[in-house]
Amino acid sequence: MKKAILSFAMLCLWCLASAQQPVKPYNENQDARADIRKAIVQAQKEHKNIMMQFGGNWCSWCMRIHALVTKYPRLDSLMKANYIYLLINVPASKDKKKRDMTLFAEYQYPNRFGFPAFVILDPQGHRLNTIDSDDFEYPNPKIPGYDTAKVERFLKMWSVKALDAKTYAGK
Repeated sequence: MKKAILSFAMLCLWCLASAQQPVKPYNENQDARADIRKAIVQAQKEHKNIMMQFGGNWCSWCMRIHALVTKYPRLDSLMKANYIYLLINVPASKDKKKRDMTLFAEYQYPNRFGFPAFVILDPQGHRLNTIDSDDFEYPNPKIPGYDTAKVERFLKMWSVKALDAKTYAGK
């Protein structure tokens, strides 16, 4: 009986401890170039653009925007319908030597904005736009966070459909 109670108590503690683990959406052991190649193949198959979000699990603003676009139904559906969403892990500033500066150079230095930074690629992997998250923030600095209307507008404006001349033919 003591073994059963002890086992149950250990199971409860393990469940409690694992439930307290924060979600870490960025893969800290990522092969970013391999993930980008896979995203390009998938984007071509699905006729979508690629939304690369440069940041890390250490970045509170990166975590906020990721939670917003994946948990807010309207943004989540826009993201899934129009983009291959790819998080590109950037090691924390204490690990700057581990940062891939050649990858930053390949995408015209999105790190110049700080993090998170976003790079939109077409289905062939060509860069269309780079933007930082400041453009998504509320205009009032007393309200921390992102304005869902601004994020929604951005996602609509950089979709494959929005960039296709056929969308505007006859208008």
